Amino acid sequence: LFLATLTYDTLRFEYEDFPETKEPVWILGRKYSVFTEKEEILLDVTSRLWFTYRKNFPAIGGTGPTSDTGWGCMLRCGQMIFAQALVCRHLGRDWRWVKGKRQMDNYFNVLNAFIDKKDSYYSIHQIAQMGVGEGKSIGQWYGPNTVAQVLKKLATFDTWSSLAVHIAMDNTVVMEEIRRLCQSNLPCAGAAACPALESDVLYNGCPEDVGVRDRLALWKPLVLLIPLRLGLTEINEAYIETLKHCFMMPQSLGVIGGKPNSAHYFIGYVGEELIYLDPHTTQPAVEPSDSGCLPDESFHCQHPPCRMSIAELDPSIAVGFFCNTEADFNDWCQQIKKLSLVRGALPMFELVERQPSHFSNPDVLNLTPDSSDADRLERFFDSEDEDFEILSL
Repeated sequence: LFLATLTYDTLRFEYEDFPETKEPVWILGRKYSVFTEKEEILLDVTSRLWFTYRKNFPAIGGTGPTSDTGWGCMLRCGQMIFAQALVCRHLGRDWRWVKGKRQMDNYFNVLNAFIDKKDSYYSIHQIAQMGVGEGKSIGQWYGPNTVAQVLKKLATFDTWSSLAVHIAMDNTVVMEEIRRLCQSNLPCAGAAACPALESDVLYNGCPEDVGVRDRLALWKPLVLLIPLRLGLTEINEAYIETLKHCFMMPQSLGVIGGKPNSAHYFIGYVGEELIYLDPHTTQPAVEPSDSGCLPDESFHCQHPPCRMSIAELDPSIAVGFFCNTEADFNDWCQQIKKLSLVRGALPMFELVERQPSHFSNPDVLNLTPDSSDADRLERFFDSEDEDFEILSL
């Protein structure tokens, strides 16, 4: 019924419908049945923002490339995982895109943050130029770690979203670091900073009000990205069960991964197959209209998503999670701790309360181009053919 054949760039893709299986379909923390919820599955997938190669956009840096075909696939995957964080932040996980239906302003604000022009927060222009500071020339392929580091830097300019972005290095998530980062908002400094409101309920020393509450929240929404290497040249089977569980968590932002010419944004799984959005289609760049509304259909994948065997996944990935509140983060920590008890599931990363003493200073790992740590991490996470020493856990 949903079989569709699309021709893009003279390549022919066959998009098959979901298999008729009793296995549940998991999409970013939501569980579906193929038999009773097929339309809901497709609506959920279609509602994710889909970023692909584009052509004829303004030249990057004024004189650089006007298309990212052949080199921008991991940058587009980075945009997709980050766009999912912004959707959760501003629209909520339950929000759905329906073709032809007028969307709310916040949706266009999110989409505009990724449009192919130099002044969008997370445009291909910004990512490519910020990557120069990470030692990547414009037009060079990124690995999952590099794109995560660049997005973290770009997020500091996005005051509208006010995100705390943490990249957990060395396969270790340090809870104390995350709490410090997310609680960095200053509480209200005296009544002068707060408008007088028709209410005497105090929040954080201020009268209760949504706008004030948002600005003075005690917890910045967290985007947690964890670059991992799950094997030498192919994924170690012992990680597969743990990887599946990441897609079951309500905080899931999915996974970006791949190697040159085959980076994908993985949003779920069914049985032994991963479900993903593929950036390898070149579409014309979209011009915003005068009204600020965008023709947005090309940013939503309107055919059944691609699938591949989990065993074929390239071992270099980054896993993403979004915790809107402190309670979300605490819940995520509990789920990760429980996961370590699942039989046959090897943990992909460690969750610790404090920084272990053998770690280098976290600031050193900020991937400045001249840092030897940065070079080591860069090789570890981005190279396809280095010799890796895989440490047993």
